[in-house]
Amino acid sequence: MQNVVNDLRLAVLIDADNVPYANLQGMLEEIAKYGTPTFKRIYGDWTSPRLAGWKGVLLENAVTPIQQYSYTAGKNATDSAMIIDAMDILYTGRVDGFCIVSSDSDFTRLAIRLREAGMKVLGMGEKKTPAAFTSACDRFIYIEILGQQAEPAEKTTPQKSTSKVVRSDRKLVKLIASSIDDIADEDGWAFLGELGNLLLKKQPSFDARNYGFNKLVLLIKSLEAFEVDERESGRGNSRHVFVRNK
Repeated sequence: MQNVVNDLRLAVLIDADNVPYANLQGMLEEIAKYGTPTFKRIYGDWTSPRLAGWKGVLLENAVTPIQQYSYTAGKNATDSAMIIDAMDILYTGRVDGFCIVSSDSDFTRLAIRLREAGMKVLGMGEKKTPAAFTSACDRFIYIEILGQQAEPAEKTTPQKSTSKVVRSDRKLVKLIASSIDDIADEDGWAFLGELGNLLLKKQPSFDARNYGFNKLVLLIKSLEAFEVDERESGRGNSRHVFVRNK
């Protein structure tokens, strides 16, 4: 499954209270695969020492900090500020989609509302993010996989430890197998690109990198339940990849 840079105009809204600052550049580089950020805003109470680590990386990455005081103990005013700004940006008509960077399920309804308005919604947060929020996005990316050492493209045999873990994941195998059945031709073959799109529709947090591979085809090759057929496309060295259940 390959990401292609496109011309989507994206509003990137970051919840400083609920994501780590350590890999902000990696987050923005990942977002750039899906579109061009026209808004880059981060929300938090910048008078709090707890957010001091953000200040340096914000300058380096041209992200605008939005001050939001915590008016009442135990209440998250940051969420409200992000939601209000998101709706304001939506009604300007100046973006094609949103990237909500947070691990907080409070943004679930916002993601749903933005998609109802025809916006593409990319979510990004830690693996602790509740399923309700990840499922509300068109795609959700876990921060932990950013910057990890991925398998090289030409390497089709994963390390034994990774391979064993992946093969034992019955839910993963079932998800891929059922998705192949949904779009397969009469001979049982499914085009890999269509399969990747369907997997994301079924499970927005699906990503081959979650399993230690930088490409979907490498993940599928590591599983014993599927066949892979690489066919000449007639365009130089490029090939079309098809998969089917054994």
